[in-house]
Amino acid sequence: MKIGVIGTGNIGGTLARKLSAAGHDVRVANSRGLEGVGAFADEIGATAVDTRGAVEGADVIVISIPFPAVAELPKDLFDTVPQDVPVVDTGNYDPGMRDPQIPDIDAGMPQSVWVSKQLGRPVIKAFNNILAHSLAELGRPEGSPGRLACAVAGDDARSKQIVMDLVNETVFDPLDAGSLDESWRQQPCTPAYCCDYDAETTRKGLAAAVKGQAPKKFELFIDLCLQLGPNPSHADIVAMNRSLNPLD
Repeated sequence: MKIGVIGTGNIGGTLARKLSAAGHDVRVANSRGLEGVGAFADEIGATAVDTRGAVEGADVIVISIPFPAVAELPKDLFDTVPQDVPVVDTGNYDPGMRDPQIPDIDAGMPQSVWVSKQLGRPVIKAFNNILAHSLAELGRPEGSPGRLACAVAGDDARSKQIVMDLVNETVFDPLDAGSLDESWRQQPCTPAYCCDYDAETTRKGLAAAVKGQAPKKFELFIDLCLQLGPNPSHADIVAMNRSLNPLD
């Protein structure tokens, strides 16, 4: 498939690398333009493009940029993209640490619903509830015991299945997390968020989420992050996330 990836940070860059290695025709764009993304594209066997080049003719489009940047994308960016092309939102809202306050989200709107409104089209929420290290290093072949899971939420069954197939190709278990309105269940500070769980436990975490609780835990989350210091281990980050919402 032709896959356009907008954003080459920890998640977007890792996805681009893995999807290119899986044989897809990957095109990558970032905020630094063609020159800024060229070396990375060459390294992973992808094509460097600008933002419009990432969406033109794509079979799947991945948006992996900070939340404020979503609102700054060209308003006509998707005008020529057919509605059956899945657009994947991997982002997470990070108020107080990276992102400015977004009143609609603060009032309870699911983060990917807000993204959908900014883009003017449906999106699929995926790859947001897994840590970058896990995505890069902890994948296992299909059927492996303890294989980590990625939640996938969205409203279009065909688009969701395409994205779930890509999750499987990146060697994680895809887990149907329901509609886009239900995607709050995989947002930061929820029981299924970045805890390195297998499919069964991730499903349990999604079911255990209580609407409105995660934002109340965000200040505690920030405090715990600060306590971990500037270079925490992956195991420490996972343990911290699990401590916010114990499932036992």
